[in-house]
Amino acid sequence: MTKAIIPSAPHKNFEGIKKIDENGIEYWEARELMPLLGYGNWQKAEEVIARAARACINSGQAVDNHFNRTVKMVEIGSNTIREIKNYKLDRYACYLIAQNGDPNKPEIALAQTYFAIQTRKQEIYEQLPDTSKRLFIRNEVSNHNKKLFSTAKQAGVTKFGLFNNAGYKGLYGMPLTDIEQKKGIKKGELLDRAGSTELAANLFRITQTDEKLRKNKIQGDYSASQTHFMVGGKVRQTIKEIGGITPENIPAEKHIRAVKKEIKQLERIDKKRLQTKKSKSL
Repeated sequence: MTKAIIPSAPHKNFEGIKKIDENGIEYWEARELMPLLGYGNWQKAEEVIARAARACINSGQAVDNHFNRTVKMVEIGSNTIREIKNYKLDRYACYLIAQNGDPNKPEIALAQTYFAIQTRKQEIYEQLPDTSKRLFIRNEVSNHNKKLFSTAKQAGVTKFGLFNNAGYKGLYGMPLTDIEQKKGIKKGELLDRAGSTELAANLFRITQTDEKLRKNKIQGDYSASQTHFMVGGKVRQTIKEIGGITPENIPAEKHIRAVKKEIKQLERIDKKRLQTKKSKSL
């Protein structure tokens, strides 16, 4: 067994080596992560991973849900094949590894900060009520849509209506006008009437299309639209495989503007109630 870590690519940061599996779950590969933490020797890296795995068990977590051991065969020269062990790590596993690494390594200090912040963001997100989740994801969709359209423009896209519709056709199995008709909503309201689950599917479609356009250096209206359609179709297929509801069959929800208005009204009521309570105590 080789003691050297064999990173598959010269990635520069934690976000750069993050991967997304077929179910939309993010993960990091240990042989790419550990060099960024200052561990160039696999044996030393495994010791840290083992300590983190024990911490995972001690916290009452199922270790296999966070530390997924993998093996692949690689050619090392002279027609010799060797087994290379690796780990597929989720964010929590990376956080534990950073916490159990050598605190004297500046790379570990950086990783502790990064994964602590990211883990806390996820905890907060999971605790949000459905309405807040919907508002949060809708904002993310809006921001990433702008990024996608910028990338598409750089790829030479000029027919943005067709490009946008291609993504919807892939994800929903029909063009935008048919989706709006099926859901009984007005033109241009789709994302504003989508719930958190439907928005999440669109967010994945958008981010993965943006990544593929840039990574594959795709150029031209036709190729970009075909890529958007293909990515949307992949997301749709994944939804089917896990037994989810395809987005065209998810009922439309209250317009996002109405939701924001209701929240503001509740905030005003709470503020007024606090002011009344304060004046009575004086």
